Amino acid sequence: MGSSEERSEIVFFDVETTIPFRKGQAFAILEFGAILVCPRKLVELESYSTLVKPAHLSSVSTASTRCNGITRDAVASAPTFGEVADKIFDLLHGRIWAGHNIVKFDCARIREAFAEISRPAPESKGTIDSLTLLTQKFGRRAGDMKMASLATYFGLGQQTHRSLDDVRMNLEVLKYCATVLFLESSLPDIFTANSWVSPNATTRSRGKGKASPEETKQNMSTPSPDIKFREQRLLPMTGNIEAEIRKSFEFNISQSDHFNMSQLIDQMKVENLQLDGNMETRPATESSRIFSTPMASEGCSGYAGFLAPDEVSVPSIRASYVPFYRGQRIQLLHKDVLLQLYCTGLRLRFGVSSKFLDQAGRPRLSVVVDVPSSLCQVLDGCDHVSQKLTVDSGSSSEWRPIVNRKNGILNSPTVRLNIPTVTNGDIAIYGTEIYQKEASGNAQRVVFSTVDPAELDSLFLPGTLVDAYFSLDMYDYQQNAGFRLVAKKLIIHSR
Repeated sequence: MGSSEERSEIVFFDVETTIPFRKGQAFAILEFGAILVCPRKLVELESYSTLVKPAHLSSVSTASTRCNGITRDAVASAPTFGEVADKIFDLLHGRIWAGHNIVKFDCARIREAFAEISRPAPESKGTIDSLTLLTQKFGRRAGDMKMASLATYFGLGQQTHRSLDDVRMNLEVLKYCATVLFLESSLPDIFTANSWVSPNATTRSRGKGKASPEETKQNMSTPSPDIKFREQRLLPMTGNIEAEIRKSFEFNISQSDHFNMSQLIDQMKVENLQLDGNMETRPATESSRIFSTPMASEGCSGYAGFLAPDEVSVPSIRASYVPFYRGQRIQLLHKDVLLQLYCTGLRLRFGVSSKFLDQAGRPRLSVVVDVPSSLCQVLDGCDHVSQKLTVDSGSSSEWRPIVNRKNGILNSPTVRLNIPTVTNGDIAIYGTEIYQKEASGNAQRVVFSTVDPAELDSLFLPGTLVDAYFSLDMYDYQQNAGFRLVAKKLIIHSR
């Protein structure tokens, strides 16, 4: 389609990969998908997708298959990357690259794949990373800004985690976001970011215990009923609406990767969690050193890698030290895959605790739940291998068990689930996704305007059942060490 200088198309692309399950193991591309898009009309000109056979089929682990549905059998007869490299190079080289989180993940995987076959990698004319772009321009009104969350926000269906489907969904999400931004810029005194409410989310206003029926009925096409139409000032339209939308969207293209994820990561930080359980006597102003465990894969969103207690073989749990910017930390693995857990039907023993504060004066939130025996066995196994490793390494810290069995007359084991806070400047949001599950089985995401423990009180009532997805994050502070359970997602059953 002409020389690289003449290539004006935008190429949206996505790769699906394996999930490394041992130290030093690289990602392997399992699928590549791309569409060429006309930047003037935003229409698809060409598409291409292919499964890719990795160098070692054993690298396609169970966690990898859970993430994207691609099995070893599916790629066993697929072409190798070397066999499709010419086509991929021709699609990408000299064009504007676009995708969701591509600067940090997909671009790196492409360059690694070409390096493995000793060929020069394609070069982009410019890069549009929609994760960074939309976080900057659209704000966090759609939550964590993952593609699945954005698709749910706009009612575009479920993300499939297959390359071609994902890039097409990416383009649709950009169109929807651009349209909303264009409308807001047309009437800036009337429409605000808070005027638009996800059709699949329940919004809770500050200080109220219940979501109002009016709030839950709003959708993307219906402005808030509180809006006062004081003045209708329309910006003059020059040319067609698509040109105005693109102008409003401000696609800044450069010769380098303009949207650098490192700047966003530096802005966003997960606040350290206060030590709890047997250490609740510490003063509220005291901060702790917590080691935050990463998600199993940067390239896989969602909760595919989380295991139920009965899926865990306790003898297959092992602990190992991994490098950390403060030295090293313990990471728990199950069959060489990062261990993360989910458990359904946990009964709340105590509601939201906010007795501890972080250094900014914000409450450190947590809830206490009763623990079934199956989960107790898994957590006890985690404690056993981790404590042994710390003793063998010469650590003098006292190990604090995850499960609390000191519950007085109730005499039932409990654990504390921590609800982290994520900050961006002076703005704080919950780092845990919180859903309400109705009797019908439908679950709706609860969106909070700010961090306010009072908003959670009416949700986390003692006796309520909760489904929890959580990671095990190590701490080692003032001669005390152990694991904290950090909630990634909580589904609260309606009573």
